[in-house]
Amino acid sequence: MLKTIPEVVAHARESLTVVNAEEAVQQAQQHNGVIIDVREPSEFSDKSAKGAINIPRGLLEMKMLQLYPDDQQVIFLHCATGARAVFSAEQLKRVGYKNVSVITSCIDDICNACL
Repeated sequence: MLKTIPEVVAHARESLTVVNAEEAVQQAQQHNGVIIDVREPSEFSDKSAKGAINIPRGLLEMKMLQLYPDDQQVIFLHCATGARAVFSAEQLKRVGYKNVSVITSCIDDICNACL
């Protein structure tokens, strides 16, 4: 039986660390973490959080391994709705990153927290 995307996302979130925007910004500052926006470049150019790095989901694993080769790097992922961020977090954990979190807040809250 096929599952809906919301069902798959909900199941995947159970095994991931999730934080709100304020927690992510605070922890990123304390632990030299990075906030990665996994939306497409056009979405990122329309609205993005100050200091966030845009790496689209389709390029994430390759780019992250180049930019952040330390498996202990503190990473916070976000997108517009949370689905792409959840899938991205699963992939980064699969390649070996240990400190990956998904930001559960909406894009407006993420932008406000990053001011």
